[in-house]
Amino acid sequence: MKFRGSGTRTGGKIELMMTPMIDVVFQLLTFFIMTFKIVSPEGDFFIKMPLAAPSAGVPSDAQLPPIKVRLTAAAGGRLSGIYLSERRLGGFEELRQQVRLLVGDQAGPGGAGDAEVEFDCDYDLNYENVMKAVTAVSGYVAPDGRIIRLVEKIKFAPPRKE
Repeated sequence: MKFRGSGTRTGGKIELMMTPMIDVVFQLLTFFIMTFKIVSPEGDFFIKMPLAAPSAGVPSDAQLPPIKVRLTAAAGGRLSGIYLSERRLGGFEELRQQVRLLVGDQAGPGGAGDAEVEFDCDYDLNYENVMKAVTAVSGYVAPDGRIIRLVEKIKFAPPRKE
């Protein structure tokens, strides 16, 4: 009776070739290091959502009143108007410029202090329009690549069903 592997073969040793495996690991490591892109964090907003009932507290004198931004919706959820304190604006870039004038971004990043924006949006307004407005008031990228923050405190009024 003959068993498998017990032939007349001379004991050939099987060697694992490590050099090609190490080469492949270093090539993959180099590839991932070269293609890694550092991006600024997105969606880093301090947002207060409306509560079920308004709180009964006396606001302090040091607290600034919020900048009120009204977004109205047309049929199908399209944006029909942007209003900043009852004044109609032409678009999101004009909204950013008006907030820059109100807040004053000459102090650089973090110069906004206690400025707060309150969004009053129609119920049927598309989400992308709300996010464009939040992006417009929260800050911008300067020509030299720095991120300038305008407003960090953002809150939402309960949506209107009109």
